[in-house]
This record gives sequence, structure tokens and C-alpha cells, in this order.
Amino acid sequence: MNKNVNIAIVGLGQIGIYLYNELNLKKSEIQKKTGKKIKIVAISAKNKNKKRRFSISKKIFYKNPLKIFEKEKIDILFECIGSSDGISKKLVEKALKNKVNVITPNKALISKHGDNLAKLAEKNKVNLEFEASVAGGIPILRTIKEGLATNKINKVYGILNGTTNYILSEMENTNESFDKVLQKAQKLGFAEPGNPKLDLNGFDAFAKIRILSALSFNGKISKNKCIMEGIENIKLEDIKIANQLGLRIKLLGISEIIDGKLFETVHPSLVSKKSYIGNVNGVMNAVITEGIPVGQSVLQGEGAGPGPTSSSLLSDLMSILRGNIKFPFGISSKKRKSIKPFDTNNYTNSLYLRFEVKDKQGVLSSITNRLAKFKISVDRIIQTPDKKNKKARIIIITHKTKEIDVKKCLSIFKNNKNILKFPTLIRLYN
Repeated sequence: MNKNVNIAIVGLGQIGIYLYNELNLKKSEIQKKTGKKIKIVAISAKNKNKKRRFSISKKIFYKNPLKIFEKEKIDILFECIGSSDGISKKLVEKALKNKVNVITPNKALISKHGDNLAKLAEKNKVNLEFEASVAGGIPILRTIKEGLATNKINKVYGILNGTTNYILSEMENTNESFDKVLQKAQKLGFAEPGNPKLDLNGFDAFAKIRILSALSFNGKISKNKCIMEGIENIKLEDIKIANQLGLRIKLLGISEIIDGKLFETVHPSLVSKKSYIGNVNGVMNAVITEGIPVGQSVLQGEGAGPGPTSSSLLSDLMSILRGNIKFPFGISSKKRKSIKPFDTNNYTNSLYLRFEVKDKQGVLSSITNRLAKFKISVDRIIQTPDKKNKKARIIIITHKTKEIDVKKCLSIFKNNKNILKFPTLIRLYN
């Protein structure tokens, strides 16, 4: 790469704007550390006339980002649009075909098309870097690719979404409902003001765990059907009960190799207050890897926002400027194989089950008998009557049981007239 490096930025949302400012502010520092002089020669966004803190020269603005490569010699492209298909995919593909290095925070794009894009990058001997796609400012992908490169990783898990972690933490701290805390998160910019669904339903964390899986286990990005649950059904009373039990609720992304097969999941989990993961609160993320010979490694930091994301984007930039041409997923695409999926029906967990029932004789025994029929052993029961409304709340903590048995058992409760609402299920994570 020449000493003079031309850069294009496509997408001027919060991240794109922050990145633009950082690149301009840190030009001299970047040159000092890499010997390369960077120059932003092209910018593309939906609306050129949108009010921003800086003006964009007409000379470098492109309404159609695909036209950039026809008029400019681009060395590095920052793709900051954010969608998995459409213009994002077309742009990155065109850049790689034109032997342009690509840096992106786009987890949706990488988790869906990362395998094909990696092949394209390798074919054209350029970099495809996506450190910012997982856990914001935490250098977890580079840690796995480089720092832990000689280790056999068998498990990676953690808190991968700052929005959900903030909501769960704030519900516990303030005793406010899910809806109220969500509104607060939106006002603070921690959750999308319009549609925060992808954070809340677990999709965001799931895209990240699939990227982590591919890197950790040297496999292709899986397309397996997996358990994916968000936090929309978590109530304040669940937070309070967990607290009484010495537990906290966290949305965990988990990926591990079980009997040579790949298991991936995202779901709310009850974790001990004394555990490390149980004390990662607010908008913080934490990723834990388990491997041989290193044992357990922990990385924690802010997982979202323009600042942490920009930090990871610039880290990728520095790597490319220093001449580190490497495989996007750590090893050659030719050597990455699909890993057979672990049957989620055999996934075992202790369970937290919350029932809202009619306060009448025989209801509790009917529930426990039903659980026993499906080999679900009860560890603990907490029953709280509401005599005024002739209801009762029953909390059941089970011993470890298979997912398939849980599904079959709970489906039957739908037809029980004494059970007022379908039971809330939260898995315990040990």
C-alpha cells in the first residue's frame, strides 16, 4: 500500500459521523504510528443536505455509493449503512472485487453473508475487517484471531447487547416496569427510538454469537435453527424474585462445542449475583472464552455507541495500514467447514417457572404431577397467594431437564383453566 491512502465512508448515521470526525482529528497520530497519510476522498449518504456539524464538499459527495469506484482510487472503504442486504451487500461486494479493503461494523451483513464475502476478499487479496460488529469497543474478534490463535476454544458466551443489559439492570435498580425503562433507554439513545425490536427479541445478540462461533471454532457461519429468545416477556416481578433468590436476569449469547457438535443460543438467563457475568451491568458488554491451554479469558467494555464502535473501526484501519493482510475469519475459507448442529431438544437447564393460577385446592399438585410425568424434577417451590383477587403466584425452580421435555410439558398447560396465563420460563445458567 502506498504512503498516501484514500478512504471512502458510506453511511452518515451516528457511527459514520463520529468516524468522520475521528479520522480528521487523528490524521497525524495515524501517520505517526503507521507511516501512512490518510485522506477522505469520497462520502456517500442518503441526504447530502441533512443538518450536520460539518459541511460536505460537493467534490467528494456521491448520492450513489456504487459510483465511487468509477471516479476515485479507493484504498479503504468504511461501510456504515447497517443492513444485511440491498445496497450494503452490493457495495461491499463491489469494493472487494475492485481490490478495495473493507471495514464494517455491520453484524447483520457479516452474520448472513460473511462466508461469501470472506472468499471474495481472499480471492482479491484484500482485507475484510469487522471488529466493530461484535461488542462495540471490545477487541474480542482480534483477541480470538490473534491473541488466542493457538488455543482450542470450546466455548464463548456473554452479554452481547448493551440495550437489553441496561433495561434489565435499570429495572432492578429503580423498580420500574419494562415499558418505562425502555422509554428511558430510548431517550438516552441506548435503544432505537422507533423500533428497538432487533435488540429486544435477541436477534442482535444472535447475529453476534454466530460471528463469534465462526471465529472461535474455525467453522462456517451456521444456519442452524436455534433457540432465540429476547427479554420482552420479562416482568418486574421476575426481577424482584430473582433478587430474593440471589440471582440476576441477563440476556446471554452462548456458543459451545458439545460432543463435537455446534450449539448456539440466545436467551434470558438467571445467573448468580456472585458470578462475574452477574455483575456486568448497565450498557456494558462482556465476552468470556474458554479454551485450552489458556483456560477462561474475559473481556469487558461498552458494547455500543459511536465512540466504542469508532474505536474498533480505527483499530481495523490501523491493522490494514500496517500491512496486516489476513484471513477475515482467522483461517482460509477453504479450511473452514460446516459444523454439525447439536440437537437443541437435548439442551439441558435448570428452569425458573412462574405460574399465575386460580387460588384453589389441588392446582399446585396438578402442576407438579404434570411436571413429574415429563421427568421434570422440582427443586424449590415458592407460593404467594393473592386472596383479594382469588389468585396465587407459584414459582417453581427445577433440576436440570431437557428442552424437549419442557416444550411438551408446557404446551399442555395452555389448556388448563386453572392456569390464568401461560407460564413464564427463564433458564438458569451455571
